[in-house]
Amino acid sequence: MAERPAVLFVCLGNICRSPLAEAAFTREAGELGLDVAVDSAGTGDWHVGNPPDERAQALAERHGVDISGYAARQVEPEDFHRFSHIVALDRENLANLKRLRPAGSTATLSLLLDHVDGREGEPVADPYYGGADGFETTWADVSSGAKALAASLAGQRRIS
Repeated sequence: MAERPAVLFVCLGNICRSPLAEAAFTREAGELGLDVAVDSAGTGDWHVGNPPDERAQALAERHGVDISGYAARQVEPEDFHRFSHIVALDRENLANLKRLRPAGSTATLSLLLDHVDGREGEPVADPYYGGADGFETTWADVSSGAKALAASLAGQRRIS
């Protein structure tokens, strides 16, 4: 039997986009009965140990997901072996992941919106410096990407 899939969502600071993507994907995977490990991280270290942005927490809560217990962390070399899929939220972070990727890495790298038909190559907008409407746009994007990625993985591995 194939190994259990594991997905890591990555943005810059791990306090907005990647925790929201982790939350949206966890919800989708649960609805599909998909047995998958899920986490998020940042390529930067500015927020390590901090909870998600309060606006991200409030938005996730409005969508029925509690992310208040999440803590920001930075991508580590081991992640490229622990996770089957490392999913960046924008092209800059994807480029950083490719640069950080150790030799012999087993993880598949992609952009989240690469999994949505017609959105390949598009970034998930960073809502950090904007208002609440930016977080709504981010939630819509991460939800679309999470749904498509979960459906793709569920076609391969489902709980009976």
